[in-house]
Amino acid sequence: MNNKVGLVLEGGGFRGLYTAGVLHYFQKIGIEFPYIVAVSMGASNATNYLSKQTQRNLDVPYTFVTDKRYISYQRLITKGELFGMDFIFNEVPNKYIPFDTDAFSKSQKKLVYVTTNCETGLPYYIPNNNNQESFKALEASTSLPFASKMVKLNNKLLLDGGISDPIPIDKALKDGYEKLVVVLTQPQTYRKNPFRGKLIAKWMYKKYPKLIDAILSRHEVYNKQLDQIEELARKGSAFVIRPAKVLPVKRTEKNKEKLKEAFDLGYHSAEQLQKQLLQFIG
Repeated sequence: MNNKVGLVLEGGGFRGLYTAGVLHYFQKIGIEFPYIVAVSMGASNATNYLSKQTQRNLDVPYTFVTDKRYISYQRLITKGELFGMDFIFNEVPNKYIPFDTDAFSKSQKKLVYVTTNCETGLPYYIPNNNNQESFKALEASTSLPFASKMVKLNNKLLLDGGISDPIPIDKALKDGYEKLVVVLTQPQTYRKNPFRGKLIAKWMYKKYPKLIDAILSRHEVYNKQLDQIEELARKGSAFVIRPAKVLPVKRTEKNKEKLKEAFDLGYHSAEQLQKQLLQFIG
């Protein structure tokens, strides 16, 4: 493979099961990338990709999505946390569906976790230099606004990277990767609408005005990134894998079979595009 080909993964909650299916196919046929930059659910998918456990990306939500320890609207009301982060990041990988920390730490791939600095409203990028920081970075990258507590790391308060840099193509380009494989979770016709919860954002994050600005301008950033991706694709610098139509899953889907369907759609997309992809990555 060309060493200057990078992989860019967006988030999207459980729509990320589509990306999980794509990566599962990559693992099956041995497609690897020297560099990955990933956001939110995409970052979770990438972490299992580095440990060569892409099946975990389906197995964990499929097993626990109806378990209140994993996701609970009651906990969101009482504790401000929709997902049980301690359960997800401690009990699941150590007790129920083991994560191979040795394989992850031995990986030679560079993985950049995208988070958002709540005080500046800007993206904060964290490379996989060591396991402890990587797992904390993953927790921050997957901490959805309004549904998660801020994560403290490196004297910063962090949330979901999708707030400030939802499709981090510029980061990959700045890091020297001339060709990008981009996995998206929405069809080509999709454009993001303005956020409707302006008053909620201003109330909940009143101490963090720059975070509010980032939340309210996210749709503009996202749509500009989509336009940039289309331009890169026209120039032959980007290869895009995305669903042909809107995925059958909601952002916080609880139907297990729909999760599996999204995973299978991603797998088949990668399978169908294999020949063109291999030509692109050289």
